[in-house]
Amino acid sequence: MKVVETITEMREARRQLTEPVGFVPTMGYFHEGHLSLIRRARADNPSVVVSIFVNPTQFGPHEDFDTYPRDPERDLALLEKERADIVFMPSVAQMYPPGFNSWVEVSKLTERLEGASRPGHFRGVATVVTKLFNIVQPNVAYFGQKDAQQAIVIRKMVADLNMNLEIVILPTVREPDGLATSSRNAYLNAEERQAATVLYRALSLAQKLWAQGEKDAEHIRQEMKALIQKEPLATIDYVSIADPQTLEEQDQIKPPALASLAVKIGKTRLIDNMVLE
Repeated sequence: MKVVETITEMREARRQLTEPVGFVPTMGYFHEGHLSLIRRARADNPSVVVSIFVNPTQFGPHEDFDTYPRDPERDLALLEKERADIVFMPSVAQMYPPGFNSWVEVSKLTERLEGASRPGHFRGVATVVTKLFNIVQPNVAYFGQKDAQQAIVIRKMVADLNMNLEIVILPTVREPDGLATSSRNAYLNAEERQAATVLYRALSLAQKLWAQGEKDAEHIRQEMKALIQKEPLATIDYVSIADPQTLEEQDQIKPPALASLAVKIGKTRLIDNMVLE
């Protein structure tokens, strides 16, 4: 396994790889969700590149960039075990040198849900992912369904800008009690960790109501909110049932529909989603 820290080194190492090249872009602090992507990339491709870069441009001014969990030594040990070929770990100065002033924006899709709650977030995501795709030149890139809106935005960007790679979205990996794996779960104390299961319980309620024949999306949204509001540590940011292509809210559910939500548990903001189909 080769660890590289500069764009020049990454490009040189890329030339030595056998195609197709599978790529997993991450912010590190690996959990089973990340590892499922890396294992799939390993199974699908003779060469695997993983990037670790906590991207400052996707964090808002009062968000958790400085405190975002990091453990590069543990991450590298896990990547060695999963047989990654190259780990790209650039500095902020490598990715955003002095005078950097070019941005990638995907409009409309990014104005709802996470985009409405976190202005500028998707500009940062789209820009860094474009840069990573340009640097690594993968044939296939892997993302998780847990960040559903991010996956939709990246697929749209790749299609609109005629990027020559395939995007693969893999299912959300969950803890035994349903909580989606996330690096931010590390922020939760024991009481908050228990309370955090309310996200999965609300999504499961939406799935149950839909399976029982309920088609009124607003009714399901209200039932989800009522369940979450029973949890004292939970504060709702949004609850959504939307078209999975446009992210426009649905009145009557037309499957597939994307049920998604963002909820603060204490001070920790968590997201999750489930497809109703």
